[in-house]
Amino acid sequence: MRRTIRTLALEDVEILVDWAAAEGWNPGLVDAVAFQAADPEGFIGAFVDGEMVAGISAVAYGGDFGFIGLYICRPDRRGEGHGKAVWDAGMARLGDRTIGLDGVVEQQANYRSMGFAPVYRTIRFVGSPNGPAEVDSGICVIGPELIADVLDYDRRFFPASRRSFLDHWLRPPHMALAIVRDGTIEGYGVARRCRDGCKIGPLFSNSLDAATRLFAAFANASGPGNVHLDVPETSGSFAALLSFAGLQPGFETARMYKGKAPQLMQSGVFAITTLELG
Repeated sequence: MRRTIRTLALEDVEILVDWAAAEGWNPGLVDAVAFQAADPEGFIGAFVDGEMVAGISAVAYGGDFGFIGLYICRPDRRGEGHGKAVWDAGMARLGDRTIGLDGVVEQQANYRSMGFAPVYRTIRFVGSPNGPAEVDSGICVIGPELIADVLDYDRRFFPASRRSFLDHWLRPPHMALAIVRDGTIEGYGVARRCRDGCKIGPLFSNSLDAATRLFAAFANASGPGNVHLDVPETSGSFAALLSFAGLQPGFETARMYKGKAPQLMQSGVFAITTLELG
């Protein structure tokens, strides 16, 4: 068996996202393009006889921060060392940066042994929201005139600039909404179609009220079917509001960091962007 480790092309990233769907992670229908735009060199695969057998994302956000995700070995090739090989390659690529990941419960002890420390739990809420809400005239679609302000606002809640990623994430077919008052952004979010229903992420805002209004607007626009959000335990009463709206808590992950945890406005993170890229 001769294993090759290399950077993934877009079609390989699409396969890795399909594997994530098979694992039950419910990725978006067009995630691969935006993911790769975040860091074209940040997706690594192990190949045997020309077939990908394991993959990982090791996305570098500048020189100080990176994020590990999409860490999957094909079920029929597990136990052969391919997962360890891509893990080592991903960690080597990110080097001395602070590195984040969202670890499932079953793997958290393993990540701890490799130097990652948990900072907070994240719970996925899933369900079909109860009834339509009134149209909120204070919410607008994010267009080109707002992009620069959204990029600045995003930095309050994410450890590094991610312009290349957001240039794709904020575009159709995704729905990107913001609350703007007196020329100042008070919250923004993005919803995208997934294998099941739609997923809202990120959902960042200055207040619970703004987050609630954005959630209601996305729920109105999503139509029938499930809505998914990955909600940090630091979001306070937002989880109770989602339960009241008809969503139920599902699986749990933990945000973990190797290196110094970033100092962010964590109370304003009502839903993380993705489990795959942070």
